[in-house]
Amino acid sequence: MRVDKYLWCIRYFKTRSIATKACKEGKVRVNDTLIKPSREIYPMDKITVRKNQINYELVVLDTPDNRIGAKLVDIYRKDTTPKEALQKLDLLKYSKDYYRKKGTGRPTKKDRRDIDDWYIDGTNTASEEEE
Repeated sequence: MRVDKYLWCIRYFKTRSIATKACKEGKVRVNDTLIKPSREIYPMDKITVRKNQINYELVVLDTPDNRIGAKLVDIYRKDTTPKEALQKLDLLKYSKDYYRKKGTGRPTKKDRRDIDDWYIDGTNTASEEEE
């Protein structure tokens, strides 16, 4: 089976054309070798897929006839991705949630409190100096 079709069948990519594009861009390796989308894969091949800044590593156990359901994916592949890589994905999620460029969008509730505190502190010191 072609590697792009295999990655689509085991649901690593939503469409086969996206899988083909990933192979052409060098994001897929078989046995640590860059490959073309038409490369045939066989059981016990080691595939490395770079997706969302993570290198997923998997071992081919068997080739499905067609796209399979999510619950059946483990029959056809063994995921050997290191746990550190998956923890890195969690850190990326958290860093994106709490990051907002300064000056973009409305201030958050915390930003508003900080602004209010700054104004109150600034006016208090000015009024105390006058007295």
